[in-house]
Amino acid sequence: MIDATPPIPDKLFFRIGEVSQLVGVEPYVLRYWESEFPGLSPKKSSTGQRMFRRKDVEMLLNIKELLYDKKFTIEGARKALKSERAALVPVVPVAQETLFPSADPLPGIRQELANILKLLS
Repeated sequence: MIDATPPIPDKLFFRIGEVSQLVGVEPYVLRYWESEFPGLSPKKSSTGQRMFRRKDVEMLLNIKELLYDKKFTIEGARKALKSERAALVPVVPVAQETLFPSADPLPGIRQELANILKLLS
């Protein structure tokens, strides 16, 4: 299948009409997806117009592919996006001893605060 979506222009913000043309769906569909996908949150201008960032447009294109091409349900697409985000951000367990080397860090903190107080006075 040939991808008919135009390339995303190099801009900071896109209005809902521009995004509608880029993604290939009506503006009301974008507003509905905004309510269904928590990661999608366009800013609003002072006039109340939705201002989408590039990452929002990329997410919308991904949502459209999941829903229209791969025939996912809304819930399935939501889970797929969540698992993609989880795969991108690996969780590395860190031992508490690594973060706090001594059992009682308060004396060191007090000393640092006293040094800062001396510098400020």
